[in-house]
Amino acid sequence: MRVIVLLLAAMLLGGCKQPVPYTNPLTTADGNALRIADPFIYHHEGVYYLTGTTKNGELNSFEYYTSPDMVTWSHGGILFKPAEGHIGVAAFWAPEVKYYKGKFYLTYSCLDPTKGRLLSCLAVSETPEGPFKELYTPWFDLGHSAIDCHIFVDDDEAKTPYLYYSKNGSQDGFSFGTNYVVELSQDLSQFVGEPRLAVEPNQEWEKVNWAKNRCNEGATVIKHEGTYYMTYSGNDTGQNHYGVGVATAPHPLGPWTKYEHNPIMTTNLEIGVSSPGHNSIVASPDGKQLYIVYHRHADPHGPRPSFDRVLCIDKLYFEDGVLKTNGPTSTPQEL
Repeated sequence: MRVIVLLLAAMLLGGCKQPVPYTNPLTTADGNALRIADPFIYHHEGVYYLTGTTKNGELNSFEYYTSPDMVTWSHGGILFKPAEGHIGVAAFWAPEVKYYKGKFYLTYSCLDPTKGRLLSCLAVSETPEGPFKELYTPWFDLGHSAIDCHIFVDDDEAKTPYLYYSKNGSQDGFSFGTNYVVELSQDLSQFVGEPRLAVEPNQEWEKVNWAKNRCNEGATVIKHEGTYYMTYSGNDTGQNHYGVGVATAPHPLGPWTKYEHNPIMTTNLEIGVSSPGHNSIVASPDGKQLYIVYHRHADPHGPRPSFDRVLCIDKLYFEDGVLKTNGPTSTPQEL
């Protein structure tokens, strides 16, 4: 009887998923740092996929990694490589993947030298690991640089798609970024109506280097109990005060109101964290726990500007309707 009880206990314990320990920044399965900026994680059929801005591998392409648990990552190969004659020659930035109507859509930006600005593009694939093929190159051209595209599909009856992007540029000696939102057609090919202002830099924490940088960028949107929540990044990712803010709205098109207690995440050199930001949001497989996926400087005390950034994740949660995080962390955590 004692043996049977022990066997039953072992079977029960074996059937329970145990927490996976990790410490930021994350590494590959062989222990190499994941030097990825603007990280984006997406989940499909039990597998997590990671992509982002990277200097590794082939020039002007996007790589991807896979993981069963968001902690143990293995290199998967090239997610997207532009075809010969592509408009982009550099600055292939901030890829995101959206599963929509049975296909996977990849958004990204690149530099078009003939127009002298960054333009956003859309590619498509039948599978989450690609390879993605060009669909609209560029996707749209508003006469100014547009980066950091994020597709959000509402849970209304029409499953209406929306696009968030950052108007990006420089003027009068300072660089700027302003987040906009616009409804998309059901086939994602064009805008429905005119883009609307979502958020722009106007809080004190976003004015640390006002003479040279006035930036909001990298929007990600989720819905919780009837309210829309946007995380976005403020300031200069290459400097020391990049961080994450939150805004809320009653509708995807706004109006958007920033949290008074922003930022929810920023530099803390005492724990070795410099400029956490440009995040995405992903859920655990059962959908019960949200995680914020972000980059930060590989060397928190190194010279600036620095664009050597590494991958990190931390928990996101709601407390009385307020979106909060336990990050940024540099100590052992459980996933």
